[in-house]
Order: sequence, then C-alpha cells, then structure tokens
Amino acid sequence: MANISIYNGNPIFTSGSITPFGFYDSDTDFQIDAVRVAKFCANRLGYPIVDIELDSGSFFTAFEEAVTVYGNEVYAYKLKENYLSIEGVSTGSNLNDKIINDTLSRIIATSQQYGIEAMSGGNIELYEGLINLTESIQNYDLDAWAVEQGHTTGDIEIKRVFYEAPPAIVRYFDPYAGTGTDLQGLLQTFGFGNYSPGINFLLMPVSYDIAKFQAIEFNDQIRKSNYSFEVHNNKLKIFPIPTSNIDTLKIQYILKSERAAAAIQSGSGLVTNVGNAPYTNPTYSEINSVGRSWIFEYTLALVKEMLGYVRGKYSSVPIPGDAVTLNQSDLIASANTTKETLINKLRDYLDQTSREKLLESRTKETEYRKKELSEVPFTIYIG
Repeated sequence: MANISIYNGNPIFTSGSITPFGFYDSDTDFQIDAVRVAKFCANRLGYPIVDIELDSGSFFTAFEEAVTVYGNEVYAYKLKENYLSIEGVSTGSNLNDKIINDTLSRIIATSQQYGIEAMSGGNIELYEGLINLTESIQNYDLDAWAVEQGHTTGDIEIKRVFYEAPPAIVRYFDPYAGTGTDLQGLLQTFGFGNYSPGINFLLMPVSYDIAKFQAIEFNDQIRKSNYSFEVHNNKLKIFPIPTSNIDTLKIQYILKSERAAAAIQSGSGLVTNVGNAPYTNPTYSEINSVGRSWIFEYTLALVKEMLGYVRGKYSSVPIPGDAVTLNQSDLIASANTTKETLINKLRDYLDQTSREKLLESRTKETEYRKKELSEVPFTIYIG
C-alpha cells in the first residue's frame, strides 16, 4: 500500500488533474477557493489539535462534488420550470446562461390537432376527391374508392361530404305571378329575364329576398325529401337515391397515417426528455456568495463522511495502557443529517424563487400597496 501523507495544513492546488473529473480545475476562482475550503474543513474538524486522516486531494474531491451537486439541484429545478418551452429545441445550445421565456409552442401544437378535427386548419393535408354517383345505387364503399386512388385500405377518414340540395336562388320562382305584382314580367320588360330569376332586388330591400330564401329552404326541409347522407365505417349512404349517372359527389378526407405521423416531431439533436436537455455543470466563478456558502457547508459534510469511513476501518486504536475509540459513527451521522438539511434548504429556496411563487408574491405586494395608498388623504382644492 502506498505511503500517503495525511493533511499537513498546507494544501496546494497545482496544475494538472487534481480533482477526479476536472470539471472546474481551470477556473481561477475554483482553484483559490479549493485551498481555502480545504483549510476551512480541516479546522472545523479539529485540525491542528487532532490529525485529519485525509490528504489535500480528498478535500478537493469533496469540493468538486459539492459544486456539482449544487449545479444539479439548480438546473434540475430550472428544467422542471422550463421543460415545456424547451422541448424540441436543439441539444447543442447551452441553456445555463439563457433566459427561457414562456412560449405558446406546445399549446399551438395541441391546437393544430384540434384544428384538424374542427376543419379549421391543422398541420396535415386535407385531401379532396370526386365520387361518381350511379343511378339507383345508394351505398358506396369509400375504402374501396380510396384503394383505387392509391391509398392504403382503412387509411382514410372522411371529414366532409358535399351533398346538398341546390341553393334556393336557383329554384326561385315568382310567388306573386298572376297577383298583379308580376315581377318576372317586369324583368322581361327591361330585358333582365335571361340574367336573373324573378326576385325583388330591384324594388325591395335585400333582407326581403333573404327572408324568402329561408322560407324556401325551410319548405324543402319540412315538406320535401331532404338531401342527406350517412357515413359509418367509411360506408356512405346517400338520400335520396340517385336517379341518373351524371351526378358527382365531392368529399374531403385526411389520412390517418399522416395524423399519427404529425404527432411525432422527428429530427436528431432535439430535446426529447429531461435527460438530454442542454443544461451543464455550472461555471464556478459565476456562482454568487449565497451559492458558495451552501457549497462550503456541503463540502464539509462530504469531508465528514469520508473521514468517518476512513476512521471506521478500526473501531479503536490501541495505545500503551489504553485504547482510543474513534468517532466514525458520529461523523457519518452528522454528515448525513447535514447533507439532507442542506439539500432541503436549497430546494425550499429554489421553490420560493420559482415563477409561480414570485408572481404570487408580486400580486400580494400589489394588493398591499393599493391598500396603503387608499389611506393617503385626497387633496382638497379650494379655489
């Protein structure tokens, strides 16, 4: 076993691989504080009154781990708050020093799916097709028709069928013919009969004509066989039964496969889960005094834990005429308690500075300020 010197009160942070991972070794502030933290931890553990069975590298290792744990806690909290805004962005950009603004990207992506179903937009193509109606044939298999168009069986979903009666204006007749208000005859007199049916737009307001259109359409719906259709499992049934082979039916449809594919955003190098979000280890020199204080305390807890395991190799050390009992259990228990307390304290601090808590605090502050201002007397002007 190598003869390793224990801590001698003079830690030196030299160039090269000092800490196990070397995350912060090139940071000047980290180099300076590593030496200071080593002395701080050793003195807190009783040096130079008692020996500390660790070398300088052990203190530097604990310091590196403490900085990393601090960064993990901070950025894990930021990730939880910002994930909806950063999902789908490039993994190549470091988000440590970026301000993440709320976006509507995920809401818009969701609304596009609703737009598809509501026929008001969306992110997949809306196809159109024509179906030739056959005399006396009422039922049509749209899946078979889709295969003829080059689609996969069962892949189409019908969104709209354009099967309606002709508009009222093309069926317009002059209800006043023979009653003395022969409008059609009036139109013929001026040579307009070939261009328009006998409606009252020459002499009456447009609202009058609209009311007549509605009356005709209501009449067709109530007193006549209405144009209608049913679609079940892509089987189209139309009413009334076609009476000729010259009619063509227009439909609009989407492909189910395209809707399923639209739910997946492809592309490598994108944030797809919390595990590949581009948050990295913190830059130590940018950590403020509040964060560094937490790191110093956490480093001390880690050093206590390491020293406890070292001293746990022997429960007691024999000396002439007696034995010295080591404090392994006390050190490990204290270290575990301190680490848990510090983690909870940091998480509570992060929670209190979350977007939700800050907005809640600002709202309360506004309410209290309004209440305070309401106590200020209004100026009374005397002219």
